[in-house]
Amino acid sequence: MSVVRHNALLGELKVLIQQARTAAARNVNSIQVLANFEIGRRIVEEEQNGLDRADYGANLLQVLASELTQEFGLGFSKRNLNYMRKFYLVYRDRQSPIVQKPSAQFKASATQKLSGKVRPNTNCDRDDGTAFGLSWSHYVFLLGIKRQEERHFYEIEASKNGWSLPELRRQFDASLFERLALSCNPGEIHELARKGQILEKPRDILKDPYVLEFLGLEAQASYSESQLEAAIIDKIESFLLELGKGFLFEARQKRFTFEDEHFFVDLVFYNRLLHCYVLIDLKIGKLTHQNLGQMQMYVNYFDRYVKLDLENPTIGIILCRKKNDALVEITLPKDANIHASGYQLYLPSKEELQERLIQWLGETGA
Repeated sequence: MSVVRHNALLGELKVLIQQARTAAARNVNSIQVLANFEIGRRIVEEEQNGLDRADYGANLLQVLASELTQEFGLGFSKRNLNYMRKFYLVYRDRQSPIVQKPSAQFKASATQKLSGKVRPNTNCDRDDGTAFGLSWSHYVFLLGIKRQEERHFYEIEASKNGWSLPELRRQFDASLFERLALSCNPGEIHELARKGQILEKPRDILKDPYVLEFLGLEAQASYSESQLEAAIIDKIESFLLELGKGFLFEARQKRFTFEDEHFFVDLVFYNRLLHCYVLIDLKIGKLTHQNLGQMQMYVNYFDRYVKLDLENPTIGIILCRKKNDALVEITLPKDANIHASGYQLYLPSKEELQERLIQWLGETGA
């Protein structure tokens, strides 16, 4: 690499970083992500122009890291520059708004954003493919997800739901993508990866299993249904996140009376996206047909005496330690709005759930 060529590249990157830092006072995350995308692009392009690509690429990152760190401080180590390079390689199908030299187009783009003429993108699912709706730390984590469809799903969900990095990590560790996929029809899995979780029908809210590790209950310990319920109420914010989109908590042990007999629904929620009540019954043992019949009665009561005419039919979910799909199928009519899902008190093995998903897709011929 000639001295002139190296100095030209180094000069462009310095201008890019300086302009990014100036704009960062108003728009830290989006400008940083765009700058890192552009740095990654320039590095990849320079590597491709090298005569001895392998040796040239390795030396390029080390030299750039040393000189950029000396002038701009932490954040430009060889490891971080490699993240930027990988970031561009993974997301290069998206169109960066920085299409000219950093000294020209990037300055104009940043000025437009600061003046309010261009509203910063916050939606990562734009048709034009230009948006990066998360922080750089989020994208560094996402780069570690190998499967493209899974990575895209978590990016969409984190952006739409405003997940912090710890919450994104928790949802990934809890295998949200696999659990939702196991609750989908085979044909819907591609849409799940492309659009994220969309609530259009009752089955869309289901997960299999629900992961309740945040309750702090030991998986093998003895506990009652009332203790499980109390733990959920104590951690209601985390439980709402686990339930998913649009859930509002209404009541615990909701009492209703029918023909002088009192009945109690463990947990009552309302989903504002589906416009319906969601009743949850907790069972620490194996699912029985009596459990299903009881939930059917709860749902019938809410549909006939509680819900408004403009609201959709009530959904019933039985959370149990061990469910039985065959029992559900033979006990309930096909159009029943009642579902059974398992729960577990520890984070599942992603490998185990991925194997389950592959096996399930094979059985369904998807």
